Amino acid sequence: FIGMAAIVVSGIVLKKTALFAGGPAPFIMELPAYHLPQVSSVFKSAWDRGIAFVKKAGTIIFAACVLIWFASSYDFSLARVTEDQSILAAAGRLMTPIFAPLGWGTWRGTVATITGLIAKENVIGTFGILYGQTGEISESGNEIWQLLRNDYTAVAAYSFLIFNLLCAPCFAAIGAIHREMGDSKWTWLAISYQCGLAYCASFVVYQLGHVLFEGGPLTLGTGIAVLFICGLIFALVKKPSRQTIPTIQVIGGSK
Repeated sequence: FIGMAAIVVSGIVLKKTALFAGGPAPFIMELPAYHLPQVSSVFKSAWDRGIAFVKKAGTIIFAACVLIWFASSYDFSLARVTEDQSILAAAGRLMTPIFAPLGWGTWRGTVATITGLIAKENVIGTFGILYGQTGEISESGNEIWQLLRNDYTAVAAYSFLIFNLLCAPCFAAIGAIHREMGDSKWTWLAISYQCGLAYCASFVVYQLGHVLFEGGPLTLGTGIAVLFICGLIFALVKKPSRQTIPTIQVIGGSK
């Protein structure tokens, strides 16, 4: 629901900007004929998709998890250290202030979000590796939930989920965007918009949720979140920008 709402709101707001104003551009997408699926086709499609995921999990996701484990176990001198002194912790702390206003300004959450750009499944794998090294973890992994509760409140966790839902997708999806756009400029514009939208939505959810549901104090972030909502409402109700039609000046007369 949140993803669909973001698409609808983005379409309404962007349509009213000068960049996307004007008549609708033709876009043709071929759709297959609708018919009742055959049981054999369903099983074949499920098998193909399952094999594709296994290949993805066995290559990209596995390689990313190995890299994360190595970076969280060694420092820059390649000495075995605790994860708080590791390469990954140092890199994560550099970007932690960016996500602090969203309620999950921990280096583990930052690293998990960055690795999610490779594949969204990496977010779970990263948490499993990083929190799995903090203590004795049973085979079921139930202890990880308590460790997560120590770093994230309910609102902060919801903010984290919203950001990773709306931000730029994995590399494969970004490649598909580039093929559809046919232009690197528009591809980067789409990625920037997705990340910006995710940041703003996550920011508003945490800042207001922290005050309303967790009894947090009113801060500058709360005021910015309220202003953002007011700006969004204004953008939704304002009249769209008019398309300017260029005039053609004719020089000379007909003979």
